[in-house]
Amino acid sequence: MKVREGVLVLSDGSIFEGELIGSERASVSSGEVVFHTAMTGYQEVISDPSYAGQIVTFTTPHIGNYGTVAPDDESRAVFARGVIVREMARRRSNWRSTEDLDEYLKRLNVSGIAGVDTRRLTRILRDTGAMSGAFGSADAKSLLDAARAESGTSGVDLVSQVTTAQPYVVGNGYHKVVAIDYGIKATILRCLSEIATVTVVPASTSFDEIVSMSPDGVFLSNGPGDPEAVIGAPQVISALVGSGTPVFGICLGHQLLTLALGGKTFKLPFGHHGANHPVRNLSTGTVEITSQNHNFCVDPLSLSDIAQVTHTNLNDNTNEGMRVIGANAFSVQYHPEAGPGPHDSRYLFAEFKSMMEQR
Repeated sequence: MKVREGVLVLSDGSIFEGELIGSERASVSSGEVVFHTAMTGYQEVISDPSYAGQIVTFTTPHIGNYGTVAPDDESRAVFARGVIVREMARRRSNWRSTEDLDEYLKRLNVSGIAGVDTRRLTRILRDTGAMSGAFGSADAKSLLDAARAESGTSGVDLVSQVTTAQPYVVGNGYHKVVAIDYGIKATILRCLSEIATVTVVPASTSFDEIVSMSPDGVFLSNGPGDPEAVIGAPQVISALVGSGTPVFGICLGHQLLTLALGGKTFKLPFGHHGANHPVRNLSTGTVEITSQNHNFCVDPLSLSDIAQVTHTNLNDNTNEGMRVIGANAFSVQYHPEAGPGPHDSRYLFAEFKSMMEQR
């Protein structure tokens, strides 16, 4: 197999040589570079819509050893701008596997670069924060120009790129849930479908349209980018909370619920991306190991009179959950559904079910 030489250039001028993998359509791939620390679940990470606009660096040095399996995709397409790995496995060993990682990336038109010193790259991102980058077969100057031309994710509406165009139904449970799709993952839908019949609607769906479906509860999904760029969502969510409808949010849904309540969000230096983040449940005192993927965070002080903080990140003390005072609404920043990651927090779906039953 002929090696396709390539280069990764960060917007600060850092250069990494490597071997191009995946799709060959573009000579330059650019986006905001972040790193993910999970040791497994690379397919779920790559196909997570929350990575729209970003290039995902895997800190685990060996990626692709168990291939890929179509049912494990988290969305209908890959919205990430590319992947960066230290070493890509040339052989796959998994009885479920249907493609190797390189074939998977080519089929979905995703470019990547292997052979990169991901330890050095991660240290740079940790020290300076997430930054734009570009990789490909172009010369280093062209790649640097492309990296510096990237706008990043702040102030950019990425939800419109990933949300469904038309409503659709998943599951056949007793309760009726409307899930607002800001970039919803398949694993979340599987968890919700265990307790309800779920109607997934576009992010632009109005309050009146949602209410006309007579839901027992409304779910606010995960999704990519800056919550303040999702125009109209806070107003819809505010009306839902005010109506008494049970509301449960995850990740971007947590941030949008915050904005709906008049709270504030801010961007983290390099985000939380991994499957081993310790979170303390403040009501029980227990520590849950969680899966996380977010670049923005909730300012809990902005909600001191409106919501009760329920979960806190033990790595940096950032907010990981809240329950709205005097309303049937709660949310978490992390991913209780996992996909990939531990299942310590899947009890939250049962709490949502209980809230709908008690309404």
